[in-house]
Amino acid sequence: MTRPPRPTPLYSFVALVSWPVIKFAFRYRTDGKEHLPASGGYVLAAGHVSNLDPWAIGLAIWPRRFLRFMAKGELFWFPMAQIVAGAGAFKVNRGQADREAIETAVRLARDGNVIAMFPEGTRRKKGLRKRYEAGAHTGAARIALEAGVPLVPAGIKGTDGLRRLDQWRVRYGAPVDIDDLRGQDVAEVAREATDRLMAAINTLEQSL
Repeated sequence: MTRPPRPTPLYSFVALVSWPVIKFAFRYRTDGKEHLPASGGYVLAAGHVSNLDPWAIGLAIWPRRFLRFMAKGELFWFPMAQIVAGAGAFKVNRGQADREAIETAVRLARDGNVIAMFPEGTRRKKGLRKRYEAGAHTGAARIALEAGVPLVPAGIKGTDGLRRLDQWRVRYGAPVDIDDLRGQDVAEVAREATDRLMAAINTLEQSL
């Protein structure tokens, strides 16, 4: 069994420092970790309500695994680029179809990394739950299909209640069944895979 990529020193430092705050101040709870692949890469996708969402879905898999995620290209300037990359990010040029970012994510997934994706693209407005059939980007599904890795949904609750110290709850679901879509043209099947993914995310969120 190939050893999965380990977190960077910076990633582990931030996780170690923030863990007590998130665990006790926000009463951090997760379930469904048995659905997460023990080895190999996968795409971990969730709804997006807060900038803290990556930490919510990623802290439970640390220190054995860590998240790789896309960050806007404007952050990649010296010396910020080294910090952002150390936190697990890789560059994407927002507002355009960035094929290079997708290819980077596919390569990282094939190398055993966990790729965090938020198909809605931007954070939801406060109190608004988008209808899952509409608006979601297909990047997460495309990466999973091209890399040949599992597509794992997650539901998040509480990260948008920072001032109220709302409880952070995360529920991981079973990988979305996309085996029947593999081997077909990615562009044609990505929407179907995305619809299945968003339906699973919606179900997990409703259960929290």
